[in-house]
Amino acid sequence: MYNREEFIRLLKDRDETWDFIVIGGGATGLGIAVDASSRGYRTILLEQSDFSKSTSCRSTKLVHGGVRYLQKGDVGLVMEALRERGLLLKNAPHLVRNQRFVIATYQWWEKAFYTIGLTLYDLLSGRMRMGFSHPMSREEAIKRIPQIEKKDLTGGVSYHDGQFDDSRLAVNLMQTAADNSAVTLNHFPVTGLLKNSGGKVCGVIAEDAVDGGSFELKGRCIINATGIFVDDIIRMDNKDQKPLVRPSQGVHLVVAKSFLGAEDAIMVPRTSDGRVMFGVPWHNRVILGTTDIPVNEFVLEPKAREEEIEFILETAGRYLSEKPQRKDVLCVFAGLRPLAAPKEDTGTARTKEISRSHKLIASKSGLVTITGGKWTTYRKMAEDTVNMAVRIQKLPSRKCITYNLMIHGATEKPGDDKNWLSVYGSDSNGITGLYSENPRFAEKLHPSFDFTAAGVVWAVRHEMARTVDDVLSRRVRALYLDARASVEMAPAVASLMAVELKKDKKWEEDQVSHYTNLASSYIL
Repeated sequence: MYNREEFIRLLKDRDETWDFIVIGGGATGLGIAVDASSRGYRTILLEQSDFSKSTSCRSTKLVHGGVRYLQKGDVGLVMEALRERGLLLKNAPHLVRNQRFVIATYQWWEKAFYTIGLTLYDLLSGRMRMGFSHPMSREEAIKRIPQIEKKDLTGGVSYHDGQFDDSRLAVNLMQTAADNSAVTLNHFPVTGLLKNSGGKVCGVIAEDAVDGGSFELKGRCIINATGIFVDDIIRMDNKDQKPLVRPSQGVHLVVAKSFLGAEDAIMVPRTSDGRVMFGVPWHNRVILGTTDIPVNEFVLEPKAREEEIEFILETAGRYLSEKPQRKDVLCVFAGLRPLAAPKEDTGTARTKEISRSHKLIASKSGLVTITGGKWTTYRKMAEDTVNMAVRIQKLPSRKCITYNLMIHGATEKPGDDKNWLSVYGSDSNGITGLYSENPRFAEKLHPSFDFTAAGVVWAVRHEMARTVDDVLSRRVRALYLDARASVEMAPAVASLMAVELKKDKKWEEDQVSHYTNLASSYIL
């Protein structure tokens, strides 16, 4: 069952004490809900906005071990991520695919240097290896990336990593948790924590942001998995607690696939400020990024800074024969990383030096908070979190089974990045089946995209989408592929949703207005 209204009716009809109340519906929270529910614990997940609305829908779309962490000598983190990369490819083959990357070389020593490092990367992958790295001649590098900058090019080195659709995986994780009897609710913010006479956290106060109403939910294990907002929940528990996370902003630009000219991705191992940059094919587009700068404000809709946009354009222009310009940018999006800050945080550490590994903290009240981490290791983060919570609250111990648990939608046939329906996996037949219900459902939402009206109807009926933003941003991903075109789709999407949700014309107009305003910050 993936019906939001049925879930809320269940809360009203049953006075239940949950084994797990998970606060946060991003990668980490969804992973925890899947882990806990699949072990048989009674689980409910509450997300203040939409599943993966914040950081988790704004990634570089990579499932990777982290080549740059290997450069820093963090072998343990790399090995863990490489193992999890392999599990994701196995458990969600409709969403995760093998992607070849090319590092172009322009200095005589670079080819040997990167070949050695990437060979070690392969060895650390073990049986989970996606392919072999190898040095390339100048001719082969040009064949792989036809639009590579050819001046002074000596060749390149190729290696393999994973590429995926982040929000689609989030939706499928929500469905996987629900398939295992969890209750998952979006647009359901937690506004307070409940404590017993001994000062232990024993539940939450939450509100239905769609239809109204307040709920007091009792639970044994209360998990704070709210990403960039973890400190907000912690202050509900202890108003004097110092911040546990440091925000870092990353920006990406989306351009036409012609800027690479092939199916391979490009990786720049060292930009002018010492970071890594990617150009990655994704849904017939190319994502360029990312930046990594410290910021002070935690918001659901961060905005790209001009200097970040110019940095990406300038860096990409050094490595591509056709230099991308502002007019070529189809979408610009920013995301905030909830980096686990050092214990002695003076505020001077550069974001690239702050730990990317996850950290678990248990407060005196029993609230368990998880910070840091990344999409690739979401499953291991969830396993560690559930294990800690079970131990602290003395719940019956049950074995984690997510190592081999297939994600909802998984099929034997790998996904096809050129077919918009492939990310639905086994659900794709359900979408095309809607065409016979109503001829309008087979119509395209926009002439530039293959998305049909059925995708909107499916998102409302089976994926708990409740706003135009939910659909265009995180169900069919139109906002991230062409922000202007997505605005043109908004009226049709609102009309379809209004019928499904039994909303009036005023609701449609408000939704289109809100979405148009939101999308404006994604347009240059």
